[in-house]
Amino acid sequence: MVTATRSAERTAEAATKPRRRQSERWRGRAAVVLLRVAVIVVAGVLWQLLSGPVLPEYAVSKPTDVVDALWKFLQSPQGWTDIKTTSIEILAGFGIGVVLGTVAGLVLGSFRLLGQVLEPLIAAINGIPKIALAPLFLLFFGIGIWSKIAIAVTGVSFVVFYNIYLGLRLRQRELVEIVQVMGGRRHHVLGYVTIPTLAAPFFAALKTSGPLAILGVIGAEFIASAEGVGHELFVAASNLDAPNEFAGLIVLVVMTLILNGILSSLDAYALKKLGLAGRRRGRKS
Repeated sequence: MVTATRSAERTAEAATKPRRRQSERWRGRAAVVLLRVAVIVVAGVLWQLLSGPVLPEYAVSKPTDVVDALWKFLQSPQGWTDIKTTSIEILAGFGIGVVLGTVAGLVLGSFRLLGQVLEPLIAAINGIPKIALAPLFLLFFGIGIWSKIAIAVTGVSFVVFYNIYLGLRLRQRELVEIVQVMGGRRHHVLGYVTIPTLAAPFFAALKTSGPLAILGVIGAEFIASAEGVGHELFVAASNLDAPNEFAGLIVLVVMTLILNGILSSLDAYALKKLGLAGRRRGRKS
């Protein structure tokens, strides 16, 4: 009777452990979110108090003025046109860059001689600052969206290429030989060795190249553009309009957070489907 009671207690305790762990995780996440909000609030209050008496208001503005400028920007049709234009340029440049970088990485990584010949040339081209190519792309594609897309493509494609290329080179040859010895064909090697090996560096490249796409687009819009968030930032800076400058920066921060959140969710989902999420957690621990 005593043994049965103890067994029931242990079973109940084992059942409540996952709930406790989940509750502790939620509490930890809530505490982190609250601390982040507290930091933002404190920074805003200090900004409001120091602007004028300590910091020059014409250069840093005030949070109240920035909120007012942001509200006017979001209420105007031109503001949403700028956001739409910049979003299209970022997404198109990011998507095309990912495709080009992936294809180039797979081809040069699969054919060793071709990789040895072209990899130094690609490294030399990658050494050129991407923003320095903006005037050249303006000559080729004009002042429209395609010149901005081309700048974003150059930044994204090189990052994706190197992650895929190096991932293929670091692929364990022993695992490939084992699959081949067991009668596996190319699609078996692809499914059991290549894709699991390249999944982590590929999604790491996506999260790294997302901000680079935004940086390239905004830099190109600064140089020459008729619309876009970067264009509005350039106009505000030229007019010494600090509130609109900070409002545009807030829009860019939100766009970056949205893109990074989408890529992080895609990363977690894909690794879970491939059965690699547990391996990543094991490395972190």
